[in-house]
Amino acid sequence: NIDENVKKQFLKGAEIAYEQIITSFAKGDKKALKVLLSKSLYNEFSDVIDNRKKQELKYETTFIGLKSSKILEFKKIENIYKVSVNFVSEIITCVKNKNNQVIEGNPDTIKTTTDVWKFSKNMWSQDPTWYLVETSNK
Repeated sequence: NIDENVKKQFLKGAEIAYEQIITSFAKGDKKALKVLLSKSLYNEFSDVIDNRKKQELKYETTFIGLKSSKILEFKKIENIYKVSVNFVSEIITCVKNKNNQVIEGNPDTIKTTTDVWKFSKNMWSQDPTWYLVETSNK
């Protein structure tokens, strides 16, 4: 079954992308994000990063690991694959202000986070990348 293979390969890549996107977003690394996000989502992420800079906020995120990843929906609409994935991960995250005081989160606590992310890919495209098109927290 070709779809089963596509799914397996996809999930491997999605797990790597998940960690990359979370850590790049925390660091404010737009270049790394640009190649993994759809245009509209990139613009959203980019605005958030710019606002943080303006407010002189520092996001510290340590990715501990992925507990599970599961494909919730895998569909093909004409030549576009759309896949929803449920990620459960462990992350340490906090926000510090310009005086290095923690104003959000906790640098000493591992938090379990559940995210549902939607990826998309054009089957006919030469570009092998699955782009993240939507994120939501369950």
